[in-house]
Amino acid sequence: MDFTEIYKQTAGLVAFSPGTHFILTAVQDRVVIRRSDSFQVQRTWQIGESFEAPVVQLGASQLQHKAPSRAEIANAWITHAGWSCDSEYVLTACTKIGVVEVFKLRDEAWNARIDCGAEGLAKVEWAPDGRSILCFSEWGLRVTIWSLSTGTASHIQFPIHPDRGYAFSRNGKYFILGERHKSRDTLGVYDTSQSYRLVRHFPLPSSSLASVSLSPAGNVLAVWEGPLEYKIYIVTVAGDLLGTFSPEPDRGLGIRSVAWHPSGTYLVVAGWDDKIHVLESLTWGPVAVLELQSRVPSGVNVWREPANWIDATQRHGFIPYERVRPPWTLAITRPELSKAYPKSGVVQLSFNISGSLLLARFESMLNVAHIFSFPTPQDAQSHDSSRSAPKLRSVLIHNQPVQSAAWNPVKSGAVALCCGCESMYLWRDESVVWDENSGEEVQEIAECVGIPAQNFNAKDVRWSPDGKGLVLLSKDAFCCAFEAEEDVPSEEPEH
Repeated sequence: MDFTEIYKQTAGLVAFSPGTHFILTAVQDRVVIRRSDSFQVQRTWQIGESFEAPVVQLGASQLQHKAPSRAEIANAWITHAGWSCDSEYVLTACTKIGVVEVFKLRDEAWNARIDCGAEGLAKVEWAPDGRSILCFSEWGLRVTIWSLSTGTASHIQFPIHPDRGYAFSRNGKYFILGERHKSRDTLGVYDTSQSYRLVRHFPLPSSSLASVSLSPAGNVLAVWEGPLEYKIYIVTVAGDLLGTFSPEPDRGLGIRSVAWHPSGTYLVVAGWDDKIHVLESLTWGPVAVLELQSRVPSGVNVWREPANWIDATQRHGFIPYERVRPPWTLAITRPELSKAYPKSGVVQLSFNISGSLLLARFESMLNVAHIFSFPTPQDAQSHDSSRSAPKLRSVLIHNQPVQSAAWNPVKSGAVALCCGCESMYLWRDESVVWDENSGEEVQEIAECVGIPAQNFNAKDVRWSPDGKGLVLLSKDAFCCAFEAEEDVPSEEPEH
């Protein structure tokens, strides 16, 4: 892979544009736009400059509030930043002073500002249409949707959580929000094309809503309880209860991770007990339980990161994982159950784009990533139990705890990982290849990739929308890695 230079960033605010032509970076109170092919700076804006310049003022809170002082503006760093869906606009926000600013990529002089006022600002993000902005106020007072097209605002009262508990349908037509009215959990469905007009409002069976997750088809919702109870409900967008799941016995501490299969056929649920429950969409009952085990059975590919390979290679080049012959025993860290939120359970559940593979990371085994093979909808209908049940396929063992892992958004069998050190890791589902170390044929490749930079410890990894590049982030810097293009020899003309 080809790596770029190291650039500064703050708060991890680095993002490719939806078309992958530009990359956005926030550095303290300034946002920088670069071209992704040459990394030349195209635009740069500073938050707070528009306070002394004419702008399109979208509005402010009707409550009495004190405008931010010069000192507050000078010390305000950007906390949220993002692209609109068509890459035309860039959103930046500072929750400290409660101000959102919007810039236009093709018009450097255009600027819009939202002053959230005394109600404060907890979170801000783009709506799917790319012309509306969602502002969640502090203390769960309301969510305000500002329209760049009309300059008007729509208000929805009492959202339960500013960082979760809401979803948009895949086509962006409906906005679904978990709310709390009269001490009861409720769900509101709003039509985004009609200025977020209320379509349906109904009570939820939950007593302390933790979050909601909309199915890929957009007709079913998974709603689960808070940390005191392990229970998940399946409801339609019309408010009908389809099913309820709670494992027996319920060990408490609630649900930690939930993920939908891309086809909507399965829903995987995990708590703090190192078990993954697979629910099917016909009865919403469990069809399989994937449990963390210290002993890896035969038939599973076990890959181990070589020791001291970073020093040996001076952070340059690719080094394959060492393939270990199972059965193999893994070390499990036993949690202290007497403490709140013990270090156990599943910290990540994510499907690849085709749904054929499931990545799982357990907190009691932080240096290991598990990859499960998942049946397709056709396999699920098969009478062959070996094809219709998910099973462990590969185990990736690292020298340091895995801090981030992400599937390629385009290629169905590629995952990138990082462990907070001067390297990154790639696992790819390939056609049959020959493993020289074991002398066997395998259908996957696992490689360690050194980052050719000193004192750069990758703590987070993100794919570009086209799946050809990666963003690697350290505490206060970032770099990008792109697939090296192979030189195709030109054919010599015949004489």
